[in-house]
Amino acid sequence: MTDMALVRLLEECLSGHWQSSVTIDNVKQLTGGAASQTTAFDAWAEGTLQPLILRCGDDEHQFENALTKPTEASLLELVYQQGLPVPEVIAHIPASDVSGAGFVMRRLAGEALPKRILTDVRYATARELLAGQCGAVLASLHNIDPRRAAMLESVSVEDDVLRYRERYREFGQCLPVFDLAFRYLLDTPPTPRQAAIVHGDFRNGNILVDEQGLSGVLDWELAHIGNPIEDLGWLCVNSWRFGHVDKAVGGFGDKRALLETYNRGRETDVTERELAYWEVFGVLKWGVICLYQSAIHLQGKQLSVERAVIGRRLSECEADLIRLLKER
Repeated sequence: MTDMALVRLLEECLSGHWQSSVTIDNVKQLTGGAASQTTAFDAWAEGTLQPLILRCGDDEHQFENALTKPTEASLLELVYQQGLPVPEVIAHIPASDVSGAGFVMRRLAGEALPKRILTDVRYATARELLAGQCGAVLASLHNIDPRRAAMLESVSVEDDVLRYRERYREFGQCLPVFDLAFRYLLDTPPTPRQAAIVHGDFRNGNILVDEQGLSGVLDWELAHIGNPIEDLGWLCVNSWRFGHVDKAVGGFGDKRALLETYNRGRETDVTERELAYWEVFGVLKWGVICLYQSAIHLQGKQLSVERAVIGRRLSECEADLIRLLKER
């Protein structure tokens, strides 16, 4: 999309939403996001500056169980109303020749790039707090009545494992450790948990951090109804530690701090043993997504250096699965 065409689209949509003249300025495509486009911009309405974000994408090339942008926006509206640290949705943007369907949300303050979160001296205090804060936010999310999220698909653990195994087999890759991991997940089901809203991609890289710690949770496109401990295991996947492998939670904290805050007020505590199942699931899930992302590029459906690079990370998943399964 061209900047001018995008500016005209945003001015038209926001003018109609706010019933006043709107001027768009400082349009900037942000980094990150292989399947969705995130654009920062400023909107001037009645003399007031509104720092905003446009999130849009081509739903045709999303991972098969990813939410459409209108559905993601509806979920964000729900969790925002429940007091979670997420951006407020301002307007829904219909699909057009300029962009795919999307939505405009307020731009939260904070850093999203994992390297800066993990190394910048400004976030030294935040890093000490983040694991516990993540546990508290996930606990709040999982306490929301899932019946309020009728827009989300409900998936059992077994069906989810089988779905990822089917996708893996479609790519025609022979990866013995993947086969072994799928067998492990099916043969040793996890502790049953009451179904909850699962973010599906809660990790370092999809959170915002300021000097006080967690300031926002982003990228809800893989949300669904399921076993809530999936979110905790995903947060501990080695790929999301970005080289800081000694810090099991996002490269910034430990599992003890994560579970301590998550377990407060719960009848049955989540243990590290239970978490281990979901860490295996998370690595395997990421491996299948790596296969998918590279296939989109290699098949010519959407040429993207980022998708190709993600495909190269498949070997990380193999190494992590060998380590995790050896510990079981």
